[in-house]
Parts: sequence; C-alpha cells; structure tokens
Amino acid sequence: MKLKKYMISALAASMLASPLMANDHESIPNEVERMHGFAAGVSADRIEKDIRKLVSFGTRHTLSDTKSETRGIGAARRWIEAEFKRIAETCTAQLDVYTISDVVSGNRIPEPTEVVNVIAVQRGILDPDRVVLMSGDIDSRVSDNMNATSDSPGANDNASGMAGTIEAARVLCKTKFPGTIVYAGLSGEEQGLYGGNILTAHANEQGWRVMGVLNNDMIGNIEGVNGVINNTTARVFSEGTRVTETEREARIRRFSGGEVDSPSRNIARLVDRLADQYIPNLDVMMIYRLDRFGRGGHHRPFNEAGMPGVRIMETNENYNRQHQDIRTEGGIEYGDVIEGVNFDYARKLTALNVVTLASMAGAPPFPADVALQGAVRPSTTIKWDLRGDERETANLRAFKVYWRLTTDSQWRWSKTVSKDTRELTLDNVVIDNYFFGVASVANDGLESPVVFPGPMGAFEKPLASE
Repeated sequence: MKLKKYMISALAASMLASPLMANDHESIPNEVERMHGFAAGVSADRIEKDIRKLVSFGTRHTLSDTKSETRGIGAARRWIEAEFKRIAETCTAQLDVYTISDVVSGNRIPEPTEVVNVIAVQRGILDPDRVVLMSGDIDSRVSDNMNATSDSPGANDNASGMAGTIEAARVLCKTKFPGTIVYAGLSGEEQGLYGGNILTAHANEQGWRVMGVLNNDMIGNIEGVNGVINNTTARVFSEGTRVTETEREARIRRFSGGEVDSPSRNIARLVDRLADQYIPNLDVMMIYRLDRFGRGGHHRPFNEAGMPGVRIMETNENYNRQHQDIRTEGGIEYGDVIEGVNFDYARKLTALNVVTLASMAGAPPFPADVALQGAVRPSTTIKWDLRGDERETANLRAFKVYWRLTTDSQWRWSKTVSKDTRELTLDNVVIDNYFFGVASVANDGLESPVVFPGPMGAFEKPLASE
C-alpha cells in the first residue's frame, strides 16, 4: 500500500496555513495550546480496559494458539485489528488498518511460523511519505521462552505498551497532521525481534521516510525490584553513533563530533523537552545507550536499518514480574499480572508519546544538508536546506537554530529566523566550544527534532542524492 501524494484541500490549507506578518517568526509561542489537549485526552480507564482485554487471552506467546477466538496470540491480534478498525470509524483523519506478516524460523522459532503485525496508518495530508511510528508488542512469555501453553498475562510486558499505542490512535486520529503516523502492534519480540524486522522491510517497500520510531515496552510499572516506588520519571533509551555509519562518515564524525547527536538522540531530547512542557509531574531520564545493558527491544531493527528510534519505558523495573512463571516462592510473588500495572502512570507515558507524535507529524519537513563553517574564525555559520514542494512545506513558518555546550545534555540557546532563511551566522560564538543544530517550525509552533550538522545527525538523505 504505497503512500500516495494527496492534493491538499482548501479546508486543509486553511487549517495548516495562516497569514504571516513580516516578522511573524519572532512571535512563535513557547507552548502550543492544543498539545495540552492531546495530553489531557489520554484516558487511564481506557488503557486499563485494553490491558485487561489483552491479559484475558491467557497467553500471547508467538507460538501459541492462532485458531481460538478466546486464547492465544491469534485471538489477541484479531482483537487489536478489530479495535483499530473500530477506532477508524470515529476518526477525522484517514486511518487504514491492515496486517503484515512473514513466515519465519530461527532463534526461538524452531518450526516455520507466521509472525503477524497489526498496523494502523494515519495518513498525512501534506507530506504523507514522512512517517513517525509508535509501537507496542503483542506477544508475551513466561520463564521458559519456548513455553507457549502456560498462562502468560504479559500485563506490563507488554500489554501496557500495546494499550498505549491503541490509545494514542484514539486521541490523535481526531486531528489531521501534515506527516503520517503509524501505530503498530508487533509480534515476535520475545522470540527475537521478528515483528520489527518485518515492519522495517515493509516501510522500505512502501517508500516511507521514517523520521522516528517510539518503541513502548513496559510503561506501567512503578515499583522497582530495588524497592523504589516512583511514578514521576520515565526513561528514554537512544543509540549514539548509527550502526549503519560508513567509514567516510566515521572520519567526518571524528573531527567534527556527533557521537551524542544522532537523530535518535535528538528525538530523545525532543521527548525530554515535551515532557517538561506538557506532561505534569513527569521528568524524563535520557539514557545514552541503545537499550538496557545487554538487552534489546523492538526499536533495534529500525536502528539497524538506519532509521531513528528510541525506547520509552518505566524507570524502575521489577524483574520478579518479567518473564516469570506465575508462582509464589520464598514469600515472593512472581509473574507479570494485572496487579503490577499502575494505569495512571501508563496514561502519563502514553501522553508523552502522544505529544511527541503530534510534534513530529505536525512539524514541517525536517531540515536537510545541515552544515557548519567557522574553523579558526570568531563566529560560526550554520547552513541548511529543506526538501519538499510548495504543498509539502505549506505549514512551514520559521527555523530555529540551537546551540549548547559540548557537555550539555539538552539544547541551551536558540535563535529563530524566517522560513526563507537558509543560513545564519552567530557572531562571537566560536565553533570549537559548542554543538549546533537547526529545527523547522510549523505555523502553530510545533517543531521538528533538532538536526545536527553532517551525516551524523541527518534525518533525511542528502538532497543531492535524490
């Protein structure tokens, strides 16, 4: 299903474009009011209902029953597909729901097995091939990763992330965005990230320009195995140097930096900033690592294909509730059961995803071909370009140039310039002492992630290569 270019209607144009004064870029609001509405629209009650429904299928192991209507992964994925289709009937935006699958065998799948993903595609109305994606995992497991018959509720791991993805579709499909949002239920995660590989291949086949993947894996637990109880923080894991980096790109990075400014890292910074702006009582901890130490998640297949992606999850994990047979042993209760999920916390992390999806899909095309000049000079010049025709860039209002100290975790200073600008010189800002980047800004103030100069930070392919 190739994403087609659609002609923008007069109504959509009036929604996304607004008359600008000569220096209107100087009055861009710090906050976008409708983002508060998106966050407030997320319901803990609906998330709880969906988690309980997913738990009711007994087990969602990848190798479990696919024929039953009440038990096993087949029943679970059919319910998810039906729920997405029910949501689609209520949407203002176009929401296409379908499944993609492949027959796989290998690690933890000894016999050829069909692995099925369920996806809902909310098509953008200006730049529909530009995609941001939110995912949750359908499957679950107990202690033995090959046990496909025992009860495996997977309430937090990962009915919470799947329910959050469904809820995000409910909230955001009421609004049309310039870019496309994909909501994905991925299978085969516990057996080896098979669902992510299948969707990555599908994205390439469809010609999607994937700007970011938000992988939600365990967003409902607040009681850590270390005794900490905390519902006010979340973690975002992001890779540094891309695994697809070429030898030439590595040489450029060595002399110009970028180890902590991959597209994935700058998505993490955007998530952190949006949490501060729109999600009350939630602080984001940015973890400079692909995933938990020595572990993996479903954003990894996208990263391995060169697509930016992060993992959003709880701060305090409880290993007694992960990948465990349901039992009481030594006075300790084991198992990923519904009692271990805090639904209001899952709501907060879902809302964090919602505002991030809205910002990235609502932004204009991201800056491309970002470059720096300023060696042995007292000032720094940053240049950039922008892909897209008049329709795709209809909601572009301005650009925002950012810079920070090389040891800062977050962007510190910024300067806004007009939408016609493609170059800015920062007087008396010495290139050697700072990192720089540029973001595109929409008519309503929504921003893209910051794009770091050079191949290290590029979200889009160089325009000259197209």
